[in-house]
Parts: sequence; C-alpha cells; structure tokens
Amino acid sequence: MGCGISSSTKDSKSEIALRAALIIQNWYRSYSARLKARQRYALTIFQSIEYADEQGQLQLSNFFSFLLENYTHINQNDPEFVTRLYGRTIQDIKDRHDFVGLIEVPDSYNGPRLQFPVTDNDIDLLLEAFKQQQILHAYYVLEVLFETRKALKQMPNFTRTKTSPSKEITICGDLHGKLDDLFLIFYKNGLPSGSNPYVFNGDFVDRGKNSIEILMILFVAFLVYPNDMHLNRGNHEDFMMNLRYGFTKEILHKYKIHGKKILQVLEDVYTWLPIGTIIDNEILVIHGGISESTDLNLLNRVERHKMKSVLMPPVMLDEDLVDLTINKMGTTTVGYGIRTNGCLSEQLTKREWEQVVDILWSDPRGKRGCFPNTSRGGGCYFGPDITSKILNKFQLKLLVRSHECKPEGYEICHDGKVITVFSASNYYEEGSNRGAYIRVSSGTTPRFFQYQVTKTTCARPLYQRVRIMESSAIRILKERMISRKTDLVYAFQLQDRNKSGKLSMSQWAFSMENVLGLNLPWRSLSSHLVQTDMNGNIDYMSSFQDLHIIKPVKEAHSTLVEILYRYRSDLQIIYNVIDSDHSGLVSIEEFRSMWKLFNSHYSVHIEDSQVDELAERMDLNKDGSIDFNEFLKAFYVVHKLDKSKSESSTI
Repeated sequence: MGCGISSSTKDSKSEIALRAALIIQNWYRSYSARLKARQRYALTIFQSIEYADEQGQLQLSNFFSFLLENYTHINQNDPEFVTRLYGRTIQDIKDRHDFVGLIEVPDSYNGPRLQFPVTDNDIDLLLEAFKQQQILHAYYVLEVLFETRKALKQMPNFTRTKTSPSKEITICGDLHGKLDDLFLIFYKNGLPSGSNPYVFNGDFVDRGKNSIEILMILFVAFLVYPNDMHLNRGNHEDFMMNLRYGFTKEILHKYKIHGKKILQVLEDVYTWLPIGTIIDNEILVIHGGISESTDLNLLNRVERHKMKSVLMPPVMLDEDLVDLTINKMGTTTVGYGIRTNGCLSEQLTKREWEQVVDILWSDPRGKRGCFPNTSRGGGCYFGPDITSKILNKFQLKLLVRSHECKPEGYEICHDGKVITVFSASNYYEEGSNRGAYIRVSSGTTPRFFQYQVTKTTCARPLYQRVRIMESSAIRILKERMISRKTDLVYAFQLQDRNKSGKLSMSQWAFSMENVLGLNLPWRSLSSHLVQTDMNGNIDYMSSFQDLHIIKPVKEAHSTLVEILYRYRSDLQIIYNVIDSDHSGLVSIEEFRSMWKLFNSHYSVHIEDSQVDELAERMDLNKDGSIDFNEFLKAFYVVHKLDKSKSESSTI
C-alpha cells in the first residue's frame, strides 16, 4: 500500500491556494485602484488651481484696459505709463550694437563660447555646458536672440514640412523649463538634424528652473537647421505670463547686469515665433486648439508680431488720452503699439486677436459644440464636431496639440482626430506624470514614446510617491482656502442656521465650490481638509486651524491681508509695470491710486482709509516710497502641521 496523498486532499489544498490567490489579487487590485484614485484627485487639484491662476492672469487684460482708461487721468504727471504698458516695442533696440556691442566676455569666463554662424558643434557645446550647470554668458544669449529674431522674421505663420517612411518627424509638447526632459528626449530620440527633424509645440519656458537653457538649445538648433527645427509659439511665450510664472525672475537672477536687455529682446522674439506647423498637408500642430470660427486662411495672413501679449487685447484710447500722450511724449499711442512722429500704430483687429487666442489657449472636450473655456478664462472648449468641421474644411486629418498635462504624457480624443502631447514629466510634483513625444511619418500611424525623469522617485514605491504628491496638492488647496477665509466663513455661516458651527457634507461641499470656484471631488477630499463628527457633520472652522497667513504689518485688517495674499501675483505684475526705472520702489501716491483702481475694478470692498493707513505703515523709513515687491514677499502661509511634523522628526 502506498502512503501518497489522496486526490481529494490535493484538490482541497489547490482550492484553498486558489482562493487565497484570488483574495490577494482582489486586495491588490482594490489597493491599486485606491492609489490611482488618490493620484487622480491630486492631479485634479493641481490642474484646477493651475487653470484658476491662468484665468486670473487673463482677467488682468480687462484690468489693464480699465487702467489705461483711468490711470493717466489720475496721474497726469506720468503719461509714460501708457508707453510702459501698451507701447512695449522693439523700436528702440533696432541697433543691435547698443545691446551686444558694449558687452565684453572676460577671459575668466569658462563657459561655452559660441561661434557665429552657429554649427552642430555649438549645439554640443551648449548641451555639455548645461549638463554641468554652467551659465551661458549674456553676450552669447543676446547674439542668439538677435540671430533667431532675424531668422524667424523670414518664417510664415504656419511652417510646412514633409516626411517620408525613412524620415519621421518628432513632435514634443510643453517643456516648461524642465531641462532634464529635453536631455532625455535627445538621448532617446537623437539630436535635431536634417534627417531627424523636430517640432517643439510651445511653452518652452516658465515654472521650471532652466527656461533660458532650453531656449538657447532650441534657438541654436533652429539656427543650424531652420528647415528641420520647427518652433511654435505657446501661451507662455508671452512676457506677461513670464512675470507671473517665473521666467522673468529666472532671467533677472541669472543675468543680474544684462537681464533687462535680454528680456526686452526676448519679448520681441516671442512675437515672431510661428503659430503652427502643418505636416504632409495632413497634420496641424498648434499649441492649444481651435474654435468653430478658426480660419487658417485668415491666420496665415495675420501679422503675428503685433500680438505682444494675450493680456493686451486691441483697445482704442479716448481722444483726451491720445492728446495727452501726444502732447507730453511726442508720440501717439493706440492699442498696444507705438510709433513715433505722431503716426497711429497698427494693431491686430479684434477678430484676428481672438483667432490667435483660440490657437494658443483652447482645449478639447467630449461635449459637442464650442463654448467658453471657463477653467482657463481664455480660448474655448471645442467638441468632436468642431474638430471634424475644421479639419474637413481645410483638408486635414489630424490635430496635434499640447497645453494640458496628461498623466501618461499623451491622450487621444475626438475619435482619434485630436492628440495631446505633453513633454514635461513630473510637472506638478515628482512622480505626478510621464512625459511623451510623438513620431509621425507619411502614411503611418503616429508612434508614442513615454518617459519619466527619475531621481529620488525611482527608489520609492508607488504609495510613497502618491502620498508625497497628495500632500503637496492638499497644501496648495489649503493655501487657496486661507486666502478666501472671510468669504468661506460667511458662506458657511449662511448655511449654518442653527449657529452650531457644523454643516452637513453637502452644505460644506456646496460652499467650498461656490466660493473657491474649483470643480473638485470635495466629499472625497474632506478627510484631508476638515474634521467630521460621529454623525458625519463637519466642523467648518477646522478648515483653517492648521494654517495662517504671516502679515508684515501686524496692524493690518485681516480682510485686507487675505486680499493682498490672494492677489499678490497680480499686484506684483502691476507694480512691476508701474516701476519704470526698475528701482523696486513705488511712491505712496502711486500705491494709493493704483490700489484704489484695483479695488474698484475687482469690486474688492476695502475702505480707502485702510489702504491709506497700510501705505503709511509700509513706508518703513518714511521717505515717501514703498518697496512693494519686498512687502508682498513677506506674505506666506504657515502650515502648523508641517511645523509640528518637522519638529517631531528631529526629536
């Protein structure tokens, strides 16, 4: 007789093992789904706040128009304000020698030395230098900018290129100053050349720390291969966007002596960037998107260099203001262009301006039709029917655009007729998203290549990466909440009829969305933001218990502090424009008049006496001037929980 195990016992053990495996598998799937949901919520927070900020930035255009109509009448001793705001032109830098000729490169400079005309060797020099974190000397930066401007002026609004089965073209989306992503693209895909052409689809700058390095690499490659290196303008190739999103600050930090010259020339270079690329007469590559009224024939004729900034829409000045400008400046100003000798400047028509804005700012959506882009505040949302209509009208087959961060680096929508490609990995936070690029050639299906620059993230498991990203998202959301504390408390108290200090989940979520204007999954996020009792009711004041705004003037009213914190980016841009001599100082009188106009236009309810009192307190040395930028930098949010965590970790 044998002593083997019976078949029934074997079947029983196999069944137990199978059931255990299924339980583990289901648990893992559930766990992974929860992590993915948390990751998705975090990305939604990042994107919602990003778009809300862009909306605020675009709304500045209305304020600048309002400002133009009112400011000079209040401050008739400063007519040059109109020039600074709407007359930003390259008129006074036509003489290249004035910008470059007086700059010497010292013998002690050990960075890359470019030779003009540039060659492949100069591309290699830049790549190696920037990998070593060297700074290109201002002399070479300005030379590259002037050469690029000269070459771009010869380009049409839409550049056209052809591919073949043996010659694919690579399309890259937003880089946003992330130099490591560009290095990785070139490592995986090869450097630009006559046999390896590229389209870089805008938003080269802002947010990241290496925007100028990316520009220099792309511009030098364009100068070497003007027919195989295509550079489209994005919505961040805009001097007003750069003031808010970091590129201006980067330039002034890296080029303390010649930074203002670089910015002035760069501002004009932006305007000469083409607004799109057409591949094989079939693929339209533009940064943002289209609208139901997009007219490529009109866009081909637009004098694109007149689009100084999306924030500077066409505007006519009233006769008094024009007369004032002529009498005191010797020039006539209209819209946002200036010509000397009293000749009215030309500008884009309202229709032309709107067409360009749609190209730079629009986003696709699944809903049919074309409707205002309420998230960003500019451009439109366009549905699959609009895509089909515009592509068919101009005998095109595919629209490739960028402009939106996607978790996987790309996304296909509108029945395969629209592709979004985004090339900045880790855009919001380490591990938040992949980057991607596309390779296309005639008669073949587009091929997608994904990547993610990994430093610390590669050693961390997924749950740690999600936790870090989630914490960062919640942090910026709480900062948005504290900036609207007064409004939120008022909204909560309207709902709290029993004065219990508590609201139902639906009441709290309604108030949050109504005040903050962010379409977020508030119920799912509530556990991170507020305390809930046993009955599921929310202690709404717990929304603010772990953070507060530091105020540089202790006597300032809390409502005023919130408003200054909320609008600090807008105010910083406005005062940078007013500060004509770049001294960093504005007079108390300028502060008062500007704030009162801001107060009026934005319907901010702050008493003039509070503003006057604040102005006096801001003038620390009583010299009649205020270092307003430094004042605004003093506003920041203290996260008490972060502080307690850091203290406990050191014990």
